[in-house]
Amino acid sequence: MASFTMPAERDFGWALKPTDSTAFEIIERPNGQFCVVLNHALLRGVTSEMIYWWFLNFPNLRVSLEDVPRYESKTVPGYLLWHPSDHCSAELSGSLAPNGTSQAGAKIHIREAMQYKTYALKYPVDTALSIFYCAPDGWAMGKRLPILGNVMCLRIHYKDVVDAGQVVGVHYHYEVVIGASGNNPLVRAFNRRLTKEYSPEFFAAWHLHNTIEVGTFENFLSALFAQSSDGSGFRYAVSMNPMKTEIGQQSAQSPDLFRSRVEGYQSTKDPHAYQAAESASFL
Repeated sequence: MASFTMPAERDFGWALKPTDSTAFEIIERPNGQFCVVLNHALLRGVTSEMIYWWFLNFPNLRVSLEDVPRYESKTVPGYLLWHPSDHCSAELSGSLAPNGTSQAGAKIHIREAMQYKTYALKYPVDTALSIFYCAPDGWAMGKRLPILGNVMCLRIHYKDVVDAGQVVGVHYHYEVVIGASGNNPLVRAFNRRLTKEYSPEFFAAWHLHNTIEVGTFENFLSALFAQSSDGSGFRYAVSMNPMKTEIGQQSAQSPDLFRSRVEGYQSTKDPHAYQAAESASFL
């Protein structure tokens, strides 16, 4: 059972994206390992520069919420803007960049709960992960153990989408590998143990969690990024949400990429090698 206490829900008044705006699949393997592929709808009104800035800085950000019910004029971790109900805290440690921000080789300790309003703390995360990759084209974090090698990795790819010479949003693609590769008794026993905590059922709940999380970039990220150079601190008010219209019908940005990556995980002998978490993005 998780030992942390979740903060009160934040009612930002945002329209939250539904899971049918994405393409999602879980690929289970004979050794108990499994892989997740999630391709998001276009992230409107943001750029990959903004998202890279977010990954560098989000565990350290503090934001004054001016008119959010129950949070009026309170300063909260920026992490609480990234999901209205499922996030608790995120902390960096270890080998940080010179300005105290994220970089490959550092660690990040995340506390959150998948679909907290529905499941409470049934699907918690309370663990420190190593940052494997932190660059303008993506992010990766996970766990690596002696003998077994990579046993968990979450890899995010993002890239600007350009139309008529203008950036109209970001293509955001997520892949997860849970469990060690190989098929000997040690690997199978380890994977059985690991996937009791991070199970396919956990990631079925994570699907909605991540759809909402990534979609909220449209609501707050441009407003915070615009304040990043003035040195006066960060603030957020409901009126700063640039998405004034309803979400409307949306679908995965690249169904062809999604299908090819699913097929790749189905056929590869080593999902961690196929994922190539520390390599440049394939977008």
